[in-house]
Order: sequence, then C-alpha cells, then structure tokens
Amino acid sequence: MIYRDKNAQEMRTPVKLLIPTGTEKYNGVRRFVYPTDGDVIFVNWKAYGGTEATVNGVYSIIDTAIITTWYRPDITSDCRIVREDGAIYRVLAEPENIEQQNMILRFKVERVKGNV
Repeated sequence: MIYRDKNAQEMRTPVKLLIPTGTEKYNGVRRFVYPTDGDVIFVNWKAYGGTEATVNGVYSIIDTAIITTWYRPDITSDCRIVREDGAIYRVLAEPENIEQQNMILRFKVERVKGNV
C-alpha cells in the first residue's frame, strides 16, 4: 500500500523555487548566487509563527514553516523559497524524501527579519 501524506492532498500555495546558479566569494566567504526568477511549485505551507529574539541589541523575528510538496531531486538545502508577497525563506537541512518513494518531499524553511 502506498503511503499518502494528508498534507500532500492540499498543495495549493504557489511559491517560487530559487536554485543556486553558482558561487562567488565575498570578503573571503563563499556565497551562493541565485536567479531573480524561478520555477513556480505548489506546496502545502504550515507556518508556525515567529520567534522573537534580541541578540546584541538587535531585535529579530525568526519565521519558520514546514513545506510539503511533490518530489523534485533538485530541491536541496542550498535552495531558497519565495512566497507571493516577496518573502524569501531558506531551506534548513536536507529535504526528507517521505518513505523513499520519490513522491513527496517535506522540509523546513526559515526567514529572519529584524531591525535595530
């Protein structure tokens, strides 16, 4: 019997997937280069609100979400997700290939906002 995740039945949220096109060095640190536009994929977006923190006098909010989508081998921890409102999230860790069936991926994303 094939496992069907209940979140996989409601993938209605469109997001853009930004896959890095290369790397560059900035002040001796390797950084990924992302395209300005990417593929639109449909996901199940489960947001968990923001966590507030003040570190070294900087107030910041860490937004996290769990994403469930169809399997794509090109989604890795180096990718970025852009919501319709322009918010850019980074993929945390490697996406989980549910039941190793190459059907459903689940991964966590994070966005850090802040001001002084």
